[in-house]
Amino acid sequence: MINAVALHFAHDSSRTILHDIGFALESGAILGLVGANGAGKSTLLALLAGLLQPVSGRLEIADLDASTQSSAIRRLTALVLQEADLTIIGSTIAEDICLGLPPERHPEALALAARLDLPDPQTPVHILSHGQKRKLCLAAALLRKPRILLLDEPFAGLDYPGIREIRAMLQANQAAGLTQVIAVHDLEPLADLAHLWLVLAHGRQAAFGSPQQVFPGLEAMDVRPPCSWKAGLGIIPWDAPEQAPRH
Repeated sequence: MINAVALHFAHDSSRTILHDIGFALESGAILGLVGANGAGKSTLLALLAGLLQPVSGRLEIADLDASTQSSAIRRLTALVLQEADLTIIGSTIAEDICLGLPPERHPEALALAARLDLPDPQTPVHILSHGQKRKLCLAAALLRKPRILLLDEPFAGLDYPGIREIRAMLQANQAAGLTQVIAVHDLEPLADLAHLWLVLAHGRQAAFGSPQQVFPGLEAMDVRPPCSWKAGLGIIPWDAPEQAPRH
């Protein structure tokens, strides 16, 4: 579904942002994308969404060449930015989530909003919390029925129930065969869902592989591993019930 080989990107000749990135994802995969601020995560997401084109190397999205078929790639992908206000257009939840949909799909859109526990559809978007705006953007992206979903910090600003809702949706997306690339700073809510991880450091690929391959070296790459991993307990599901302490 996604194949990147020796991928490079630069805004100009003096500002190379990504150097020699290479990885492959099959349909239905969940990739966790991590790295310190400025590592290049957002730029990579924009490349995968067809919003930017690589300077060199090869990037194929669903067998489409990112250098020559970016418009077709944009029709297959949906990118949900960390800053929700940049993508919300409608004045109310209903207006925004139904934007661009035929009338017969409006009930589907409103049902998805309810599933994500968003308030009344006529609620003005400007009074929504940051987390509610993030969920509205995610719902709008899913209604496009993309083959690849790209998420930038989807758990930021969400409370415990909100994180549970997003996790459930990610799992449902995976079961439906949707490929998902998810950039996070906090690995905890994603550690048990993503079976592949890509670590960027200063625009370079520091690691790519399974949690067992990647997590042992995270601290050396300025990334905090999940608490259960640091405690030597492996990967414990984020919503697993806590065990009573032993006496």
